[in-house]
Amino acid sequence: MTTTTTIPNIATGEGTNPLKALLTYGQSPWMDYIRRDLLTGGGLKKYIDSDGLRGMTSNPAIFEKAITGSNLYNDVLTSPDAKNLDANGVFEKIAIRDVQDACGLRKNRDSRCAGCVRHLQASVCGIEAARRLRQPGSLTVSWFRY
Repeated sequence: MTTTTTIPNIATGEGTNPLKALLTYGQSPWMDYIRRDLLTGGGLKKYIDSDGLRGMTSNPAIFEKAITGSNLYNDVLTSPDAKNLDANGVFEKIAIRDVQDACGLRKNRDSRCAGCVRHLQASVCGIEAARRLRQPGSLTVSWFRY
């Protein structure tokens, strides 16, 4: 049995972005972290617009590093609301805000692409469920809503 495929002709000259070129092959670039400074500093928008970023995900360990290793989340950590929350509540407040904001950037980008054929992975932002929420043999209900 012989199979064939057609390889798209992608220019490899100056100015060609290899990440965007992946889209020609039906592949979607993803980023495995979400941090506040990417959202507020324009970095994520650049990745979406210039590099063809199609999805983002994070997990509690990545957020923990961002929270403990920077002052990016001081606004939430020092807010009056935070004093009434346990550690999980504070984490959820931070993670939900960042994931929702990342989804908002993706949504804005995709609204400019009306009529385009989109991959199933387009506009995906998310976070892995915390270990305490994962249960073998059962579905994990997402607690993020956009």
